[in-house]
Amino acid sequence: MNMDRRAFLLSAGAFGLFSAVRLHGEELSGQNPLVRFGMMTDVHYADKDPDPAPVGVVGRRFYRESLRKLDAAMAVFNARKVDFAIELGDYKDQCADKPATLVHLETVERHFAAFAGPRYHVLGNHDFDCLTEADFFARVTNDGRPMTRGYYSFAKNGVTFIVLDACYDSRMRHYSENNPWDDANVPPAELAWLAAELAAARGPVVVFCHQRLDPSSEPRHLVRNAAAVREILEKSGKVKTVFTGHQHLGSFMVLNGISYYSLIAMVCDSGKAANSFAEAAIYPDGSFTVTGWCNAVSYNCGKGVLA
Repeated sequence: MNMDRRAFLLSAGAFGLFSAVRLHGEELSGQNPLVRFGMMTDVHYADKDPDPAPVGVVGRRFYRESLRKLDAAMAVFNARKVDFAIELGDYKDQCADKPATLVHLETVERHFAAFAGPRYHVLGNHDFDCLTEADFFARVTNDGRPMTRGYYSFAKNGVTFIVLDACYDSRMRHYSENNPWDDANVPPAELAWLAAELAAARGPVVVFCHQRLDPSSEPRHLVRNAAAVREILEKSGKVKTVFTGHQHLGSFMVLNGISYYSLIAMVCDSGKAANSFAEAAIYPDGSFTVTGWCNAVSYNCGKGVLA
């Protein structure tokens, strides 16, 4: 799917083409999906001016435009009737003070709530740049229930989904009100929990994390003990794909039988056609397809980028 067609799919009246997109992915996989879900990452909503210049190589951030982009994504996910929607962290950005930041978190959560189905959150470093865990958890829900910790699992139609929380510094203190964004770690207790969840899982497993777990990542965006996490995932034999965000550029690699797909940030780029979100489909053998809109890259597991 080229970028022009993705942009077209966002326009009014284009929803009739979505079934063709879905069939294209199913034909390539040779199976019907067990689960389809929508995802976006690095929404970074805040009522503040764009960055005056690109941040490194990842482009400028257009904070206010994230609400419009999120609304467009929810319209697509509702039209596609995906099984759930998940945001992969850095949901909001920091504002002038804590009260303003809390308002922006509440605002972006209301827009996410336009999705007519279960919604889930992954914790990102910017979610705590001036907030505590309690501040964040009090203002979001997972599948209609209060969020009580950053790592958890849920199951849909025979697929187990595991959400990791790497927002811990090297002393294993959770990020709170100020954090070393480039010092991300998964603590020992969470690693033990991960191993137990994988042992108990039946059927394919999908893993979500905000920070990158694949070694192709720029080092500051990589979880510091990512190798230990990958070892647990590989030993289980049940994980075929990991979805992340954080670096904004996005990427894809396969390592020891596991695909690592990093979604391009929603906050980057400006204009009506600028956006990044995707639909993923998980199949009985654990393979997957990703259908990307606007800047997001489409992928068919094991067969390359979708045309």
